[in-house]
Amino acid sequence: MSVAIWPPIAPEQLKIEEDATQARELNWLLTNLHTTLRTLKTSLEETYALLAPIDPGSTLVVSTPRHETVKGHITRVGTRLIKGNIAVKLRTQPPFTLTLDAAHVVHVPELTTLNTLLTQSIDLLALCVSERPDPRFLRDQLRLLADYLSEAVGLVKGKEPGEGSQADTRWTSCSVPPECFNPPLDGSMSVYFTLQDAALVMYLRALEPADAPVNFGTKLALAIGTARRLEHDEADRVFGYCPEGLDEGAGSVSRERAPAGARGGGMGKGRGTEIQVFVREKVRIESADPSLMSLSSKLGALGSVLALARRNLAVVMGEDVELE
Repeated sequence: MSVAIWPPIAPEQLKIEEDATQARELNWLLTNLHTTLRTLKTSLEETYALLAPIDPGSTLVVSTPRHETVKGHITRVGTRLIKGNIAVKLRTQPPFTLTLDAAHVVHVPELTTLNTLLTQSIDLLALCVSERPDPRFLRDQLRLLADYLSEAVGLVKGKEPGEGSQADTRWTSCSVPPECFNPPLDGSMSVYFTLQDAALVMYLRALEPADAPVNFGTKLALAIGTARRLEHDEADRVFGYCPEGLDEGAGSVSRERAPAGARGGGMGKGRGTEIQVFVREKVRIESADPSLMSLSSKLGALGSVLALARRNLAVVMGEDVELE
């Protein structure tokens, strides 16, 4: 089936008419896209508000299900953990209580980076809606915005346990500094916070020096089977661990920047002397966060709207549609 134009026109004139039609389509799309981007900016600002440091913050339950190994709560305000009280009963250590020191707040690096990405995304959209930009400039800005939103979704989703060929060992240099607790922790415990599936996840690890001697009674009990080592995915592996925690203000992600003058720290590059350790016991506690769950849903919806806008713009500009 073919389409014929009557009365016929010269190929040169046909090309002129096609270009004029495409220009009108592009002009119409940019007008509608401007409205879409304003709506997107408003929605993104509402999403950003879910991470706003508004008191009294969100109180999250930190407890192991069906047993009393870990039982307590922490309070998140924005990207920081400002207070908490957690009772811990590990099999390899005497019972103790983790109490966050209010003078040394904990900055969760994924939340800090997420806050930065959302801020940059809003700034990009403000630039796009402030005036009518060139279509190619708008295309490039929307591609960058899509990258920001995709990275933000990845941060909230987190890394699945056991994902990839190598174990996640950021805890060895990114643990919460001892001074963030009252009393400060010694080098036998590592506390590490991260995000996964829109929830705050805390890892507790009981450590022992790799060169620590094993007494004869323990060796005999292990040999005859009256005692056995606790099994977990990091057992019998040697790790280089920084007992002093991280560098002040260091970040574990390239875009992260700790707030100026903040005490305490996030979880970034380790400071101090590295020691070789075994992980004797490992406990993972997941704390559902309603604000992060809502933020994750909103980011997914905004990503879909942005993908459709980019696809429409690419089609009208006559470019290949290469969206992730």
